[in-house]
Amino acid sequence: MSTTRTRVDDETAVQMPSPQVTERTATSTSGWPLLALLIVLVVLGVALIAAGGNGSGIRVALVPIGVVAAVVGVLIAPGLTAVAPGEARVVQLLGSYRGTVREQGFRWVNPFTKRHKVSTRIRNLETETSKVNDADGNPIEMAAVVVWQVADTARAVFEVDDFTAFVAIQSETAVRHIAGSYPYDSHSDGALSLRDNATEITGKLTEEISARVSAAGVRVVESRITRLSYAPEIAQVMLQRQQAGAVVAARQRIVEGAVGMVESALEKLAEHDVVELDEERKATMVSNLLVVLCGDRGTQPVVNTGSLYQ
Repeated sequence: MSTTRTRVDDETAVQMPSPQVTERTATSTSGWPLLALLIVLVVLGVALIAAGGNGSGIRVALVPIGVVAAVVGVLIAPGLTAVAPGEARVVQLLGSYRGTVREQGFRWVNPFTKRHKVSTRIRNLETETSKVNDADGNPIEMAAVVVWQVADTARAVFEVDDFTAFVAIQSETAVRHIAGSYPYDSHSDGALSLRDNATEITGKLTEEISARVSAAGVRVVESRITRLSYAPEIAQVMLQRQQAGAVVAARQRIVEGAVGMVESALEKLAEHDVVELDEERKATMVSNLLVVLCGDRGTQPVVNTGSLYQ
């Protein structure tokens, strides 16, 4: 059996068997004229049988004709089928695929065929929460919702045993693979992470699921991550790490702002000749301002009533 290797990106390749059958349109016609013909044949057959059974001679010969008419009418009946919107009928004759009826309404096909009903409506699938290690080895929990529909009914029926279960398993497999391919948090600029690059990650997830389920004739509309968190055993430690990172980033912003304010203060004092400070006094002033601006608690002012150097 030949196989098709579908490229998702430079790091991911999904290998699936090449499809052996593709959808085509089955021969069908409106069922209303055939329903009318069925009724006529059955009524005519019953009438001829009744007329022949009550007579003799030539009238008796009407019985076989009536039987044939009734039998033909009964044989027409199994070919009648109703196709609702959002549904299709996969037609199979003696094990051979004969086509798919997608035209909605009351239809008639070969009465000796077997017809599989396939829903072509858009469906939602929410995967189970998967516990897997991310690219850094940290245990995380991840789940996703997948929006999909059947695009090729022949593949859906004949390429896999149960296309609904196939989509569910392949979607969960893709979620696990994506979760293990990227870190939860990014530690370098430009690197993708599960938490910070949701749009890019869901795009890659949709591509991988599409590649995995295309052999079953399924089209993925979109996928979205619905749950993403550290596993309970390390959640508290990772929260502390995130909090520490936030504190460091905030302190860095505060220090940058404080240095700018001190520079501006010194420039204003020098520009307006408010006071002339030597290098030692400037260093003292800078130190005091930085303590006031960067401190966590409110400072206690000290009023100097003497000279500047006392």
